[in-house]
Amino acid sequence: MSKDVHDRIIAIIAEQAMLDPSEVRPDMSPADLGIDSLGMVESIFAIEEAFDISIPFNANEPDQSDFDVSTVGSITAAVEKLVADRG
Repeated sequence: MSKDVHDRIIAIIAEQAMLDPSEVRPDMSPADLGIDSLGMVESIFAIEEAFDISIPFNANEPDQSDFDVSTVGSITAAVEKLVADRG
């Protein structure tokens, strides 16, 4: 896992959750952090902008997406794959 990618994602998610980045752990879900569906969409937009990627995420049906948003760690792994695939 790239520390830079990980740190940037943690910072984006922490900002959305109004927490210090040190309070965000990879095993935490958006719900654990107090992030609702609208907050998750805003986080996804911020991540897309930060990494210049397009995330295949359907806020209405998050279970139907290939992009796993169940935990901070899964979000980080999925973003790293998209960044790597972008080349």
